Amino acid sequence: MKNHVLRPLWVALAFVALVLAARYIIVPKDFGVQGESFTYNFHRAGNVGEWQAFPVKYRGTEVCAECHAEQGEALAASGHGIIQCENCHGPGTDHPETENPQTMTIDRSRALCLRCHADLGYPAGGRINIPAIDSGEHHADKECAACHNPHTLDLKEDVQ
Repeated sequence: MKNHVLRPLWVALAFVALVLAARYIIVPKDFGVQGESFTYNFHRAGNVGEWQAFPVKYRGTEVCAECHAEQGEALAASGHGIIQCENCHGPGTDHPETENPQTMTIDRSRALCLRCHADLGYPAGGRINIPAIDSGEHHADKECAACHNPHTLDLKEDVQ
C-alpha cells in the first residue's frame, strides 16, 4: 500500500491502543456487569459496600417521634404529615447523641414553605389541594412560622 494510506492507518491504530491502555489503567477492576438490578447492569461492585459504610444523615420521622411524640402526633394529624421532620429541622445525623442536642438548625425561611405553597398562577398536578400563597402580598416581611404552627397548620394564639 502507499504511504498516504498506511500512515493514517498506523495513527488510528496507535490512538485505539492508547485509548485501550488508558481504559485499562483508569477503569477500576471491579467495574462491569454486576447483576440485573442496576441500569444497563454496569456498576462498580465495591461501590455497594462504600454506600453501606456511608454514615446516615437523615434518620426519619420515626426516630424523631421517639422523643418528640407530641409534635409527631400533631404533625401526623396535619396536612404536613407526609413531610419528614428533617426537611425543616435539618439532618439528625448525631441527634440526640451529641453533647448539645438543641443545636439542630431549623429552617424557618419563607423559601422553605414556598417550595410547596408558592402561587404559580395555574393548577399544578399534585399541588392542586395545597393552599397557594402570594409571597409578595401575604406578610412578605415575616417568616411563615411567626404566625403559623407548621406542626398543626393552625394560626398561633398570639397572632390575629
